[in-house]
Parts: sequence; C-alpha cells; structure tokens
Amino acid sequence: RPFLLESSGGTTLEAETVIVATGANARWLGLPNEERLAQSGGGVSACAVCDGALPHFRDKVVAVVGGGDSAMEDALYLTKFASEVLVIHRRDELRASQIMQDRARENPKIRFLWNKAVTEVVGDDVIKGLRLKDTVTGEETGVDVGGLFVAIGHTPNTAFLGEQVQLKDNGYIHMPHPWRTETTVPGVFAAGDVMDDYYRQAVSAAGTGCMAALDAERFLSHGG
Repeated sequence: RPFLLESSGGTTLEAETVIVATGANARWLGLPNEERLAQSGGGVSACAVCDGALPHFRDKVVAVVGGGDSAMEDALYLTKFASEVLVIHRRDELRASQIMQDRARENPKIRFLWNKAVTEVVGDDVIKGLRLKDTVTGEETGVDVGGLFVAIGHTPNTAFLGEQVQLKDNGYIHMPHPWRTETTVPGVFAAGDVMDDYYRQAVSAAGTGCMAALDAERFLSHGG
C-alpha cells in the first residue's frame, strides 16, 4: 500500500483500500436480434427471477436456453407465470444436477426440445418466435414464443485483476471468510456479482456493497 489503480484512460490513482465491484456479464447466444430486444425490453432476458413475473410473460409460451442448474431453476420459476416453458438444449442430455433434472422433467408445464440450437430471434418490437436448427440432422424449424430467457452462464469482470487477487476456478473472486467481504489481499474488498456466483441479484449486490464499505472503513480505522 498504497494501491495504485490505473484507469482505461491512463489516469493513475492511489488508495489505501479498494472495493472491487465490477460485476458479471450474462453470456448471450450472440444473435443480432437477441441483444437488441434484450436492451429494449422486447421479451428477451438473461434473468428469469428479475423479469419472469412481468405482465409481458404471463400466460404465454416462453423459452429457456440452457442445460445446467440455472436453466432448470429458471424454467421451474417461470412455470408460475407462463402457460408453457420450452427448455431448448443443444444436446440430448442435461448438465444439471439429477435433482434439478427430476424436478423439471416432472413439471407438466415444462417441455424439452432436445438437440436444438437457436439460430434466430424473430420479432421487431417484441419477440414473436425462434428459429431452431437440429444439431444432429441440421433440420431447421420455427417455434412461436412470447419470451426468451438465456441461461448459459455469466462471466465475472475479473480479467483485469490478473493474479493479484485470488480467484475461484470459475473466475469469481475468492472470499476466504464467509459473510465478510475481504479478499485474499489485505485492504482489498469485493462486492456484488463479481464475488457472488449464486444469488446474482441487485438487492444482494447492494447489501454486499454496504458490507464492503463498512469493512473498508473498519480496516482504515484500525490502521490497516
């Protein structure tokens, strides 16, 4: 200490403590219409818990893309509001834990579309449907949906840290003390989605932001 922080604009700052709160970005399918409709509120989302209860999705057929636990959790949550939930997966088996698979398979409102990849999101102002390609036969089909939820993971914004702060295998910041915001570097704290690979909610991020501020203040008041 002091820590030296260099911004993308070339400005260098000195600080006695640092709170890393750079968040995590949802992984998208990379389709042109997908990002546009996600940004405009056109029925495409990467957070079912955030958006699934909105009136736009109620009593409609919606799709979830993914095959892991997050996708199954999203699909099960959406059954509370949608008339039917289509789980689209590019393989014929899921990566999700067995208990999550069983829950999803047993829910009568969930239908699986196996060996399918989304090639196009159809719709101008709002999503109207999806174009799908069979990953085995190459056959292309269409399906009408009123919503699309992409659940293929998140990427934490930690690349800039290099090896200066210990990260977990999935790239999120490792927090050595449960319910605390200290990282493995004294004086460096973390808050929000950059260290939370489980809840990923605005309210929990705000809470850890408050915790990090208190931890940093106490660190300084005790002389570091």
